Amino acid sequence: MLDLRSVSDAADYFVIASGTSDVHVRTLAESVQHAIEQRGRRPHHVEGVAAGRWALLDFVDVVVHVFHPTLRAYYQLERLWGDADAVDVDKLSRGPTQRRGGSGTRER
Repeated sequence: MLDLRSVSDAADYFVIASGTSDVHVRTLAESVQHAIEQRGRRPHHVEGVAAGRWALLDFVDVVVHVFHPTLRAYYQLERLWGDADAVDVDKLSRGPTQRRGGSGTRER
C-alpha cells in the first residue's frame, strides 16, 4: 500500500495487489468490492474487473489496483509512485491501539 497524501491529490492511498490468473484477479477485486460495500461504501468507479487483467476500484480516497502479474511488472506502479511512502500493512492489521500480546483488548 502506498501513502500518496504527500505526493498527489489523486487519492490518499493506493492498494496494489496481484492475482495469479485472470480468474484470481476478478475474484480478488469482487471480494474487495463486496467487503467494502458491506461497510456502507460504494466505489466511485470500477474498471477492468470483467477482463481480469487489471482491476481498478476507486473509492476516491483509496484506489485499489489488482493486477495480473505480467501487467503489474509492466506498469510498475510502485516505481512510478516511488516518492510515496510505503505502508506496512502487517502493522495495520494489528491496529494502532491493539496490544502485541494478541489479547484483542484496546489500550487507551
